[in-house]
Amino acid sequence: MQDNYLTTAMYLFVSLPHFKTLREPLLNFCVSRDIKGTLLLADEGINGTLAGPAKSILELLNYLKTDQLFESKFKDLGHKESWSDKHPFYRMKVKLKKEIVTFGVPGVSPTKMVGKYVKPNDWNSIISDPKVILIDTRNDYEYAIGTFKNAVNPKTTTFREFPEYVKTHFDPKKHKKVAMFCTGGIRCEKASSFMMSEGFDEVYHLEGGILKYLEEVKPAESLWQGECFVFDQRVAIKNGLAVGNYDQCYACRYPLSADDMKSDKYTPGISCPHCYNKHTPEKLKSLTERQKQVILAKQKGKTHIGKS
Repeated sequence: MQDNYLTTAMYLFVSLPHFKTLREPLLNFCVSRDIKGTLLLADEGINGTLAGPAKSILELLNYLKTDQLFESKFKDLGHKESWSDKHPFYRMKVKLKKEIVTFGVPGVSPTKMVGKYVKPNDWNSIISDPKVILIDTRNDYEYAIGTFKNAVNPKTTTFREFPEYVKTHFDPKKHKKVAMFCTGGIRCEKASSFMMSEGFDEVYHLEGGILKYLEEVKPAESLWQGECFVFDQRVAIKNGLAVGNYDQCYACRYPLSADDMKSDKYTPGISCPHCYNKHTPEKLKSLTERQKQVILAKQKGKTHIGKS
């Protein structure tokens, strides 16, 4: 089957005081071109993952970089690409936020201070240094299905927990070299800014994140182990950005292995081994009803997308 949909992940930390005025024009532009996904806008910049016909995505990137509406704010906007044979998103959203990645520490900004960017093909030499502490800045369920060799798991459930984890476990006087990574690069940019503000001098982070590493580094040379969780219908990807082997529990959003889906605690759309018996009666009723609607829609050859 031909891959017809281009997915692009993008973000840029940049001063964007007029971000609220950009929501409607961007939403209208994307909807009119069959682009779906989510864009976040905040005073500190833009962040999002979108998919659509290749022509539409290229038009959007050009629009962001050249239209007068954006005052050249996005001229340096980078992006990553991958392909799929069906639309990986159900709808288009443009959300206004306080932060483009929620961290919860006022004043931390990569536009003021940031660690050293490391290109994917230089990453192996950095993390192979025994003096380097390698930190996975993602959440525990992401770490569970794949990470870099010897990476530390902060065991966080949200990025907001990361600052406290750093203060509790690391000391700038003892831990001289720190390297960090995340899915697309955005979390570790902010995390590196925070660590430098805490007195860590030698802080590295993977430019473009895991996605760029898996795209550019040959499998034979890769130090990545497992698969990389992504926030769309692909669920996980492998080297070369090929779609991985995981599905996802609708109820708790946890990535599911083949063994998870064989468990007697797994009921599609309702529960899995990670959330079995953890739902309230009201939540369980809602999930059960939704799953009935999913099955009915499938029988009619349609896709159930739920509430917007």
